[in-house]
Amino acid sequence: MRSLAKVFCLSLLSVALLAGSAQARTVNGCKIKAKTNCHHKNLSGKDLHGAVLHHSVLHHINLRKANLRGADLRYADLRKADLRGADLHKANLTGAKLHYYTAPKKNGARTSQTPACAPNCQSADLSDTNMTSANLTSANLKYADLTNAILRSANLNYATLNYAILSEATLTAANLNYATLTDATLTAASLNNANLNYANLNYATLNEADLTNADLSVATLTGAKLTNANLTYADLTGAFLTGAFLTNANLSFATLAGATFTNAVGCSTVTPTGTLNGKGCAN
Repeated sequence: MRSLAKVFCLSLLSVALLAGSAQARTVNGCKIKAKTNCHHKNLSGKDLHGAVLHHSVLHHINLRKANLRGADLRYADLRKADLRGADLHKANLTGAKLHYYTAPKKNGARTSQTPACAPNCQSADLSDTNMTSANLTSANLKYADLTNAILRSANLNYATLNYAILSEATLTAANLNYATLTDATLTAASLNNANLNYANLNYATLNEADLTNADLSVATLTGAKLTNANLTYADLTGAFLTGAFLTNANLSFATLAGATFTNAVGCSTVTPTGTLNGKGCAN
């Protein structure tokens, strides 16, 4: 019995060691583990599904078309990382750095509040990425390119998306509570059933966007462009649409209790109460 127990314990130890070594595998000179340092490495097209890389230094890394499904990227430094076409399905990017990269200043050097390229900084290129159900809570995606990205059911609560490009992005059932999307471009984006409670969409471009059943209660859309947008059954309770452009928008069955439409332009748009019918339109 003792020998059997010994063999069993050794087997368990072997399994544990194998699991540990598999977890800390090295790919193209990058040790895949938490708190690793792999900046400027080339991992394009690599299979990194389920990789534990939280709190890692990964700026300027090439992860183009890499498989990062279910990867743990919490608080990872992904500034200027190439994630184009990467599969981030169910990845956790809570607190990850995805904004424009600025090199550290030398001791005694003068610092500035914004990168030298402002206001035209280019941030993370996440175009065509699959981030279904990804956790991007509080992520800094200012100026990011998310063209045609799949963010279905993604968690973007409190995310910063100022000036981000989300044209034709899929944000179906995504959570964007308290997200900031000032001046963001969401042309033809799919936001049906999305949760945008208290979101800031001031001056955002949402022309031809699908906002069917979207929850925009208490959201601010001052000066937002919603031409040809579909807001059927959308909840705009208490929303602020001062100066918004709603030409040909579809607000059928929308909830507008307490919504503010001061100086909003709504050519050919009719709310349930008719308050925008022809307002601001040329004769």
